Amino acid sequence: MRLVQAAALDSIADYRLIEVEPPTPGPGQVAVRVKACGVGYVDALVALGRYQVKPPLPHTPGSEIGGVVEALGEGVTGLSIGQRVMAQAAGGFAEVDLAPAAAVTPIPEAMSFEQAAGFRINYLTALHGLADRAAIRPGERLLALGAAGGVGMAAAQVGALLGARVIACASTPEKRAFALAHGAEAAIDTASADPKAWREQLKLLCDGAGPDVIFDPVCGPLFEAAFRSLAWKGRHLVVGFAGGPIPALPANLTLMKGAALVGVDVRQFLLFERTRAAEHLAQLMAWVAEGRLAPPVGRTFAFEDYAEALTFALSGQGLGKTVLRVS
Repeated sequence: MRLVQAAALDSIADYRLIEVEPPTPGPGQVAVRVKACGVGYVDALVALGRYQVKPPLPHTPGSEIGGVVEALGEGVTGLSIGQRVMAQAAGGFAEVDLAPAAAVTPIPEAMSFEQAAGFRINYLTALHGLADRAAIRPGERLLALGAAGGVGMAAAQVGALLGARVIACASTPEKRAFALAHGAEAAIDTASADPKAWREQLKLLCDGAGPDVIFDPVCGPLFEAAFRSLAWKGRHLVVGFAGGPIPALPANLTLMKGAALVGVDVRQFLLFERTRAAEHLAQLMAWVAEGRLAPPVGRTFAFEDYAEALTFALSGQGLGKTVLRVS
């Protein structure tokens, strides 16, 4: 079988498409014939050794896949050969990948492999953040920053399903139109020479108030301005730092707003709250099966174009989740 691999993390040019023997699943593992693999900003950072946790070498990129069960390891139950699944697994840039059985989920017929490849982490993050960490209520105003990206788009769609009034924040007309087409009822530009003017525009979109919840995977230049815009008892969800350097916030602002700055870490959620995570995933799958949730697929790349896919994911130009079509 073929996979993408690098012995160093200095550049995307270090990666090569090579032939290896297909892996055999061990106890508790599932071998998945990969049809598609998600390519996110974090995947690209990891591939270049720029993430906070560096992977062991040699490294094969990719962490979320959609595909078909090819083989089952000892002790695995509840799955069958040939079943359509999505999985969280290291090394998804491969024709066959191994995943722990607990990280493999059957997908409904309504979901394509490309949709499955960018779904699990982004949509679990969105539902966990909005339902558990923000306790968002129907009718509340949700500001989704980076709303055209994979997790920002998930927040816009999930927020709408939870009854929130979604305002999308994105950097280009194309990205804002994309968010408006997938759950947002209003949109605002990220670019503003005057943060006060940006806050006034946001206030108008919030009927003279401010957002009740901010979903923030960017934490960039608008971080403090967004927090200052919160309505009374607002919640600002810190999801990631795609905007670059980690910003700081004057502590007195939380007091002035009666507001909360809340962290959202889906990795620890999956580790410490497995039952709740399973319930959330079941809810998300039900929404997909019912046709109420249709994750948009971003730009897709052929397997041979893996380097271009990583470069594109790193650029921040994509709409939705970038996908590598493996087979």
